[in-house]
Amino acid sequence: MHPHPHPSTRRHAARTHRRSATSAAACAALMALALQAPTPSLAQPATGVAAAAFELPALPLDEALARLARQAGLQLVAADSLAKGKTGRAVPSTASLQGAVDRLLQGTGLRGRVDGKTLVIEPAPVAANADEVTLPTIKATAKATSQDSSLSYLTKQSANGALGTKSVLDTPFSVTVVDSEQMLERGAKSIGQIFFSDPSVYTPTSSRSTDWWGTQIRGLGVRNNYIDDIPVLLYWGGDFPTEVVESVTALKGLTGFMYGFGDPGGALSYKLKRPTKTPETSVTVGYSNPRLLSAQVDTSHNFGDELGVRANLATEQGTAYNTSKINRTVASVAVDKQFGAALKWQSTLVYEDSKTTGEPLQFYFDSYDVAGSGGQLPQVTYDYDKINVDNAYYKTQTLLAATGVEWRIDDQWSLKAQVGFSRKDHRSNKAFANLLDKEGDYSGAMYNFAGQLDTTFTQAMLQGTVSVGGMKHELVGGLGLQRSTDKWGNEWYWENDFNGNLQVTQTFVTTRTPDFSLTPVSADTRQSYAFLSDTVHLGQHWQAIAGLRFTHYDMKDLDGDPSVDSRYQTRKASPTLALIYKPDAQTSLYGSYVEGLEAGSRVGGTYANAGELLGATVSKQSEVGVKHQSGAIDYSAAVFRIQRANQMDVLRGSDRYLTQDGQVLYQGLELSGAYQATRNLNLGLGAIYLDASIDKVSVDNAALAGNTPANAPKWQVIGNAQYRVPGIAGLKVHGSVRYFGATYVSDNNLLSVPARTVANAGLSYDFRMQGQDLTLFANLNNVFNQKYWASGGWSAGNVGEARNLSVTVRAQF
Repeated sequence: MHPHPHPSTRRHAARTHRRSATSAAACAALMALALQAPTPSLAQPATGVAAAAFELPALPLDEALARLARQAGLQLVAADSLAKGKTGRAVPSTASLQGAVDRLLQGTGLRGRVDGKTLVIEPAPVAANADEVTLPTIKATAKATSQDSSLSYLTKQSANGALGTKSVLDTPFSVTVVDSEQMLERGAKSIGQIFFSDPSVYTPTSSRSTDWWGTQIRGLGVRNNYIDDIPVLLYWGGDFPTEVVESVTALKGLTGFMYGFGDPGGALSYKLKRPTKTPETSVTVGYSNPRLLSAQVDTSHNFGDELGVRANLATEQGTAYNTSKINRTVASVAVDKQFGAALKWQSTLVYEDSKTTGEPLQFYFDSYDVAGSGGQLPQVTYDYDKINVDNAYYKTQTLLAATGVEWRIDDQWSLKAQVGFSRKDHRSNKAFANLLDKEGDYSGAMYNFAGQLDTTFTQAMLQGTVSVGGMKHELVGGLGLQRSTDKWGNEWYWENDFNGNLQVTQTFVTTRTPDFSLTPVSADTRQSYAFLSDTVHLGQHWQAIAGLRFTHYDMKDLDGDPSVDSRYQTRKASPTLALIYKPDAQTSLYGSYVEGLEAGSRVGGTYANAGELLGATVSKQSEVGVKHQSGAIDYSAAVFRIQRANQMDVLRGSDRYLTQDGQVLYQGLELSGAYQATRNLNLGLGAIYLDASIDKVSVDNAALAGNTPANAPKWQVIGNAQYRVPGIAGLKVHGSVRYFGATYVSDNNLLSVPARTVANAGLSYDFRMQGQDLTLFANLNNVFNQKYWASGGWSAGNVGEARNLSVTVRAQF
């Protein structure tokens, strides 16, 4: 029997559908409402900025400038050092953008000007004496915040858990941020597509398939997902819906200090769309081959000066390239209410209902005849009808509800308090298969189970700055409580229901009716924690960061056996230390150390040592890196070393034991760069070299010493380009080529998945039709239809993603 979400089988064990007519009717209703909403005037002043009312409270200058630029729909060009330590004046409601800029910058020694679609902030000229000459202001170039660069996110602000909000450039860890516009341009619906251009982030799962084993970062599995800081248990079935997301951040490496107990690979942090300052509505319709249609309405409205509401409704219906029948609807509402200049209340509700029917089999390689096949896998087929069960399905419902307040105490301090709840419901009638030999034979099983995974979260975080002894301290402190509960089904069904071959059409149809009723709560895990970090500015160029998180982890005794105390609890502290050197405002060199915490557990009932306590483990990461963004040349590079306590199955005679045995070492180099080769052409290159090994194992596992851990390829390389076509205003074309190195499917290193190279291409085109602004997006994935296997967790394997086309049109009002 293969690994699955039943809580008794694995350490990392994870823990209904409505008909499309209802969702389509709701989508049509919201679309009609949006189209009837008042549309802002298309008339624009000479600057190209739409006339609007601008109003801001007194804020730190960098935040105020960013907010004003967003209100005006402009890109902001400003060196970080210009705004640091300064406060922008409150701006009363005014229709003049230049008046708002002048008021905001009054007394700061800076001035602002609008250059096309860019707001440029620069030092104000000093009054010259008669014999002095005022040199003209030198603008860094409009490329400084060019969205053509794949590293344009380096100067953006990013929330990093207990470290608070910092620019990515000043975060002493490797981070990648992809925003909603980039996702739309690339037609990205899955984590694999979102981070296709980041060689360190990988998922074996093709789009339009259930992402069973999730994402890997730097060769390590990632199960840590956060939506506006709220934990969500997304594994066993899926990606979070991109339609309601403003950006996705991949934090690479250990997250013990930032987020507490979790897997050491890193974290995926989603930032949801919030109301905009001015009314905006977009309607998007899309097509993917052969018969998959999508529609979305995203509308934001203001009610007075202090209340904003943003609503999203999207649906996908039809058949995807891999024969999966998609029936998915997502809706969200976000509300922002400002109480005066100091207090803001925010609330969010997201709901997704998804059912995928007839998707390709999820394969496993651990029963494969390695010796008889000469270590070679069978040829891949993209005739997906041969490798699916037509009426197999996987259903999920995702719910997120959150509310919170942010109180700006004064110009230096703010307090943020949040309460959130997330739920993931699973209903599995999904088909799996053991791949057996080079001829492509397999044995198949239907897997029936149900699960309901809930997380409740509350946190208060205080962030501010003080000056002590002539040094500036950025302080972040907080307290929080997180509770996760699991309910699983009364039935767990896994049987060899069918057999087949990759080249022969699978005719099996499941006829059994699964029992999806749930048991009482079977797992109740709580984390209470406190954290504190201090970023000390040591002069103009140096910053030092020290932080400590203390967590009390408590897993309740719910096994129903009063004679056995199965409660598990532990208390752990996780530190982080970092040093940053900034030779200029656009460059950071850093070194950091952080620890990660993985919760202990009691061994499940399928092992001979069932009930044995496996304690919490500590992973360690050291990293040295550099980040730079100027627009002409952007780059980010890091050398890292991660040490993780390992867990293995051990056979002693005929008995199988789950043990903590040995250490897995992941060390390597990652690099991403972008070069603005010409005014219209941006080139990008990224790579990760990973040297991973298993060591310090016991006699029981001596044969594994020195082996490479599963799913940790030596090399992954990506090249990309984006070109603005001269003479055709609004037309951009882009392309990416990614190399995935050969990968062992298990720690014994007997079978590997061959290397592969996959190319994607696409375009976006802004145009007007009958006075309406429209944008066309088209993407072709796997341009050359490369056939490949992809490996994932627990010896799992996936058939690759065949060439597929998506076309989307967006109208903005």
